[in-house]
Amino acid sequence: MTDQPVLLEVNDGIATITMNRPDAMNSLDIATKEALLDAVTAAAGDDAVRAVVLTGSGRAFCVGQDLKEHIQLLDSGSSEALFTTVERHYNPIVTLLVTMPKPVVAAVQGVAAGAGASLAFACDFRLLSDKAGFNLAFTGVALSCDTGSSWTLPRLVGKAKAMELLYFPSTLSAEESRELGLATKVVPHNDFEDEVGALARRLADGPTVAYGAIRRSVAKAAGSSFEEAAAFESEMMTLTGATRDHRNAVDAFVAKQKPVFEGR
Repeated sequence: MTDQPVLLEVNDGIATITMNRPDAMNSLDIATKEALLDAVTAAAGDDAVRAVVLTGSGRAFCVGQDLKEHIQLLDSGSSEALFTTVERHYNPIVTLLVTMPKPVVAAVQGVAAGAGASLAFACDFRLLSDKAGFNLAFTGVALSCDTGSSWTLPRLVGKAKAMELLYFPSTLSAEESRELGLATKVVPHNDFEDEVGALARRLADGPTVAYGAIRRSVAKAAGSSFEEAAAFESEMMTLTGATRDHRNAVDAFVAKQKPVFEGR
């Protein structure tokens, strides 16, 4: 199945989704977007999956829209396929990445541009190889931003810097990305897979329901008043307080033992 445009592997609670068009720098044609949506949907809905890793094969993470296919659609007058892809593909994919009740890691081993960068910004953690980088490439082809970057990017770097990066795209190095808050951590390329694996393992071994509740609380607070955010926190505290993980963790604390989380 290695010739498929997107690979999904589930192993011991960790789902690894790999965009797999290395010769095209993992650019997103329609077939790849549909396969990516299927993979993200499967990972989000699988109760056995407690952490998700999104990555790319080859030298790029994902350079966004496949412009060769884009030109073909422009030339053929296929406006429906061309201009509905945000609604049909990009929005559902990124919404699942942001809202699924489990942690998501972007393992950015190479350049991430346009929608590829936006996919990474939607994740909880962005581990970058020191050979990786980001480019908000949209205005370079006279397009607006998509895949949620108008929401995620200002929350990562602030509105003023987000506007600068979107108006005047250039490739940010891994270290520049870290300084701006776009990268959680920059890792030497030779150590990259081990670092990603260690983080994914830590997350998959953690209190999954609590992680999901925190994701929901932070997203809710972004568009709410303080009172609304605090009320939602109360709901999430009730939810997590009823889990086996909470009870087991409290018992372990009293017994001065390390808790073992089951993700429920």
